[in-house]
Amino acid sequence: MTSKQTELSTSAQADMPKPTMTSKQDNKVFIIGLPRTGTTSVSVALLEQGLTVAHQAFTKQAFMLADAVSDAPCFSDYQQLDKLFPNAKFVYLDRPLDKWLPSMQMLLGRMLVHLDKDKGRFHPVMKRSFNHCFDIWQVEDVFDEAHLTACYQRHQQQVLSYFAGRNDFITIDISVAGSFATLLQFIDLAEPDTAELPQLNFPQLNFPQLNMGRNVASWDEYKHPNKISANASGPDKRKFFDYRL
Repeated sequence: MTSKQTELSTSAQADMPKPTMTSKQDNKVFIIGLPRTGTTSVSVALLEQGLTVAHQAFTKQAFMLADAVSDAPCFSDYQQLDKLFPNAKFVYLDRPLDKWLPSMQMLLGRMLVHLDKDKGRFHPVMKRSFNHCFDIWQVEDVFDEAHLTACYQRHQQQVLSYFAGRNDFITIDISVAGSFATLLQFIDLAEPDTAELPQLNFPQLNFPQLNMGRNVASWDEYKHPNKISANASGPDKRKFFDYRL
């Protein structure tokens, strides 16, 4: 699972799940859509396909143990992760702005006090990631629709520009029929032609609808042996990567 450019140990602690992808599916998958675009739903869907998944990863070890990583810091750090894991695949999640904006405003309403640069209780990597994409330490009104729209469009344009012309990147909207099958084919968990699709663990081939409305805790509530802790400790304790944005 480790790229030749990565000098990290991949040995896991005895009580931690290990990466489970088959030899055909031997590369990392990074979900780089912004919060409230379906990162939790995608993470749970991939768990159900047998992958080890971290919804947020704040240590080297979390990245090493997980087959797939979503949310912070992937949505801000995709360029650095691309260099660390040159064989990885990247999935951008799109969502209509009229649905994303109120959902993101609700999320920030719950999180903002904990994202405070000095006093917030959230992990420094999460705070840095949110500030990078939403300028939460620079603007007076982070909830302003025009501001959030600009943040969303800036992130989208930067992602699409960075990955233009590459075959290790796709963009999907999880509300669109067939998007789950598209994702599974992209990460080599399903053949594109095929009779295999109905036999997968989600036979309806739809993403689970999680974190709907005002719910933001579905990942914590979802129990699965392949979940990877965002703060997993390994040979380097809970150290993060050395790169800077």
